[in-house]
Parts: sequence; structure tokens; C-alpha cells
Amino acid sequence: MRGRAAWHLHRMAKPWHHLPETLRAETRSVTRAVRSAWAGPGRERDLAVQSLKAALAALVAWIIASRVLEAPMAFIAPWAAVALVRATVYRSVAQSLEQFAAIAVGTTLATAAGMALGDPTLAMALVLPVTLLLGNWRKLGDQGIYGATAALFTLTTGDPSVDQAVARLLETLLGATVGVAVNMLVRPPVYLRDGRNSLSTALDATSDCLARIARGLAGSWDHGDAREWDRCARRLAELVGEARDALARTEESARLNPAARHRTRFLHRHGPYAHTMYVLEELARYTRDLTHTLTEAADGDTAKPRPEEDVAARYARLLRCLAAAVTAFGHVVTEDSGPARSRLRRAVEETDAAHEDLRRLLAGRGTTDPEWMGLYGSLLVDAHRAVEQLLQEPPHHDDRS
Repeated sequence: MRGRAAWHLHRMAKPWHHLPETLRAETRSVTRAVRSAWAGPGRERDLAVQSLKAALAALVAWIIASRVLEAPMAFIAPWAAVALVRATVYRSVAQSLEQFAAIAVGTTLATAAGMALGDPTLAMALVLPVTLLLGNWRKLGDQGIYGATAALFTLTTGDPSVDQAVARLLETLLGATVGVAVNMLVRPPVYLRDGRNSLSTALDATSDCLARIARGLAGSWDHGDAREWDRCARRLAELVGEARDALARTEESARLNPAARHRTRFLHRHGPYAHTMYVLEELARYTRDLTHTLTEAADGDTAKPRPEEDVAARYARLLRCLAAAVTAFGHVVTEDSGPARSRLRRAVEETDAAHEDLRRLLAGRGTTDPEWMGLYGSLLVDAHRAVEQLLQEPPHHDDRS
């Protein structure tokens, strides 16, 4: 029994045993973030700037509400302001409207219930379920919780009255206005770097994945190799999704942003980045289909045929050319220079020639076996779709048409 008790005490103490190391790891992480923010532009600096702006908005709202207007509940203004220094100006404006609507509903219901019932506890029991349910309304976004919070403030900070309700709403409006104004006028965020970096990462991953499959097909490969290529294709699809989200965030940061007009022309729906996103999605879909086909072909438990050695070698050459073309395509997107476009044209011409070479080889097989025809057809059609995407050069960065 003594041994069992000691064992239980050891298990209970085990998390605390690792606490110093956890604290050291967290300290190192915070130190790295501070150094990154100090060293140059990046996510860490963006977060630091937004935090300082939120603090500035709260301070300005408090000074105006308490010192200038001498508002009876001045704390509401900085409370509203600090919550509205968001990642983008557009989001600040949209969420300020949602927040004000939620607070107006919560304040109005709580005031009406408190005045009618005369008992804050009973009013709270009636109003809180309603405001919490309304907080889940999609139109209020993630600001719906402010309805219940406002109701609690109304019922717990004195006797509810119409004058107090009006004062609360005006102070909320003041705080929201200050928060939006600070976010819009003090270094308004434009996330061009995030969009560029995510696109570059996805393009590099596409080229690397195609080159990896090419190296494998040129030698001996098995089902394990094909499954590894399939995992690579899945990861590529995730990176393309992240790039899509980053571009959407970049586009949102340009809305209602006075600093973004001359810096975000590429966000036009016919601009080079939108075109690149479309090409990336098609290439990711092609890579996913290709690895699925190769995985099935390499699986000994299925009746699917496996590409013959000469076909695999020609297809490996096509994939090498395609990987080089994707790299050249990425240089055009980032540089948009004449030499970069010339390199892309040469790379696409080589890829097109490799595809034609593969097509002639497969056409000479003359097979009538449905399984082999399905395999060859899939390899040719999927590769043709990928080449067709790269035949269309990205528009110039200053193209507004």
C-alpha cells in the first residue's frame, strides 16, 4: 500500500516536474518573437503593432469619454475601442456595426426588463437566455456575446433607466468610432507580404513535389514511394488552401483602407496573383490525380496496370520539365521581368515538347485493353491539363484589364 501511495503521489507530481522546462521553452519562444519583431517586418511585428494600436485606441477613448465628455460610464468607451482594432480596416468597420447592434439589443432588453420587474435577478433570469441565444445569430458574427455582456452591465451597475441606456449606447458608439479611426489612420494593415509569401511557398512546393515524383519514376519505385508522393500531393493541396486564405485576407485588408489603394493593384480579379491562384489550384488537382493513379498502379492488391519502364521514363522527363516550368512561372509572378518571361516561355516549350513525345509513344502502343487505355488516357489527359495552364502567362503587374 505504501508503494502504491508513493506511485500515485509521483504521478500527481509529474506535471509539476516538467513545469520549469515548459516555462523555459515558453520564455525562449517569447524571446524569439520579440527579436523577430525588432529585426524587421513579419507576423510578429504585425501583432506588436496591432497590440500597441489597441492600447492607443483604448487610451484615446478613455480620455475623450472621461475627461472631455465626462461620461457617466466612461469605461464602456475604451472597452468597445480595444475590441475593434482588428486585423483589417474592413473587419473593424464590419464588427463595429455587429458589436453596436449586439450591445443595443442587450442594453434595451435589460433596461426594459429591469424597469418593468424592478428586480435585477429576475430580469437577469429572463434576459440572459434571450441575449445568449441571439448571440449565436450569424448576422452578429463573433460579436454576439456582447449582447449578454451589455445586459449584465445594465442590470448590475445600478437601477436601469432610459437615460443610462442612452448613455451606454453613446459611449459604445464613441469607443467603436475611436477603435475604427485608430485602425484606419494609424498604420492601417495591408497584408501584401502574407499573400506573396504564401503563393511563393505553394509554387515552390508544387515544383518540389513534381520533381520528387520525376526522380522516383526515372528509377525503381514501389507502392511505398507512390504513397509518399500522395502524401506530398495532399500537403500541396493544404498549402494551396493556405495561399487562397492568405490572398483573401490580403484582399480584405485593401477594403476601406486609405493606405492600400496604390499598393494592391494586383488584387484586381484579372491580376497576376488571381491568375496564379487559379493555376496553382489546377496544378494541385493534377498532382493529386497523378499520385492517386500511380498509387493504384503500384498496389499489388489491385488489378490496375503499372506504367511500363519506357513510359515511366518519358513521364519522368515530362514532370521534370513541368517542375522547371512551375519554377519559371513563379519567377514571373514575383519579378515580372522580360528575362523571367523568356525563361518561362522556353520552359513551357520544353514541357509541351515532352508531352508531345509522351503522346506519340503511347499512341504507338495501339492497345485495346480497357485497363491500359484508362491508365494511358489518365496520364496524358492530366498532363495536358497541367501544360495548358502554364501556356497562359500571368498578366503583367500593372495590367488592369
